[in-house]
Amino acid sequence: MTEITAATFDRPAGYRTIDLIADLGESFGAWTMGRDTEMLDMLTSANVACGFHAGDPRTMAATVRACADRGIGVGAHPSFPDLVGFGRRTMELSAEEVHTDTLYQLGALHAFTTAAGVRVQHLAPHGRLGNLAGTRQDYAEAIVAAARDFDPGLTILAQPGCLAETARQAGLDVALVGMADRAYRADGGLVPRGEPGAVITDPALVGRRTVKLVTEGQVEAIDGTLLDAPVDTILLHGDNAEAVEHARSIRHALAAAGVTFVPLGQMSRRAGNTP
Repeated sequence: MTEITAATFDRPAGYRTIDLIADLGESFGAWTMGRDTEMLDMLTSANVACGFHAGDPRTMAATVRACADRGIGVGAHPSFPDLVGFGRRTMELSAEEVHTDTLYQLGALHAFTTAAGVRVQHLAPHGRLGNLAGTRQDYAEAIVAAARDFDPGLTILAQPGCLAETARQAGLDVALVGMADRAYRADGGLVPRGEPGAVITDPALVGRRTVKLVTEGQVEAIDGTLLDAPVDTILLHGDNAEAVEHARSIRHALAAAGVTFVPLGQMSRRAGNTP
């Protein structure tokens, strides 16, 4: 696993901040995905689908407005052009296609954030595109180039790997993502969803794992290995039956541990920029 320095913030000892984020706006037409309305009360930031794997103009507009009304930071969630597969299928695109597709989706979201009086604060590639950008240099460079072309002030959300390192080297802010309800392998990668134990369903355990991630920067792998895993944002999944219960458990556990919640756009220092 690529090593990236943990985030450093200007705060007194023992004081911790974290961003809570989820994928929103993933409905399309008459098809509804996720429990966005309930999840909004748990979040400080949102990854908003931009139309390629999910989302349509009405859904994007309503999602951005809902985030703006609540002070939730808005980020782009670009994908492969794969509505049928929800962006989870491998597609062999050229670097130019990844670059222009990402830039196109940023532009679409920008229209709605401008109308709502907010800005696009970050970019978090969705699904298979995000997975491949963590290991493929050409895809990582294409996404980073699109982000820089759109707004060099964008924060790139990623797990440790090729995308995070490429963004850091390009001078972009990087926020490392933690997933408390997903099992980690000993190498730091996530256990694939199709394997046993990949998704953790016990809300209390999810809460405890999140507190350890945020306050200690560590997570236990599926084989018991204790991994160093600095995080800047915790991804709350909103597309399963336990989503809201897990989100509440996470937020309550963090609050009880003295953690405060801050959108990515209000954090002064982020991972990847710390010397």
